Amino acid sequence: MGDIAKYLGDAGTRAALWSALLDHVYLSLLPLVISVVLAIGLGLVCHRYRRVNGFLVGLSNAIYTVPSLALFAIIPAVIGTQVLDPLNVVIALTIYTTALLVRPVVEALNAVPAHVTAAATAMGFRPWRRFLTVELPLSVPVLAAGVRVGSVSNISLVSVGALIGSGGLGTLFTDGFRQRYLAPIIVGIVLTLVLALVVDLVLLALRNALTPWTRAGRP
Repeated sequence: MGDIAKYLGDAGTRAALWSALLDHVYLSLLPLVISVVLAIGLGLVCHRYRRVNGFLVGLSNAIYTVPSLALFAIIPAVIGTQVLDPLNVVIALTIYTTALLVRPVVEALNAVPAHVTAAATAMGFRPWRRFLTVELPLSVPVLAAGVRVGSVSNISLVSVGALIGSGGLGTLFTDGFRQRYLAPIIVGIVLTLVLALVVDLVLLALRNALTPWTRAGRP
């Protein structure tokens, strides 16, 4: 504990920790937001066109098995960015999280009761209006579970990106191992856990706000 207190007592260290935390938030949450949009689009395609469902879901499962460090290293060669460019991590995590969320989106849309969509169609709802105002809202509880898993996955994988110099809280781990100094490693672990918990609570609150009908029957 004394080493940790000494480590956190330096003003420069605290400033570096704050900067690393903000970088971690950016590198983990931006891909999550982009992935949700992409996964909803792909999930809708799978839901509407069952012939491509197996292919897209199988492809997403295969992509998710690619080692993260290998993908971080391949992307600069593919898109021509610098090795240390944070864009590499954003793109890699967007690919990973989209692959992770495609199946939950499909399952969420398939879980919407058929009689509800039939009633909306009978009331004159066109496909896009029916999707945005009926199917998507009703699929939020299932979709939110997948997004929560994706957020935790992103927050952990950003730390791996520190091995290629992308920044974030993972730099505390690499610095600690290089200097054989335990304090930054412990601080990095604690901050990563706290960040994951805070993001999960925010997503849970957002899910509850978007699905008020799920609380209607609670005492």
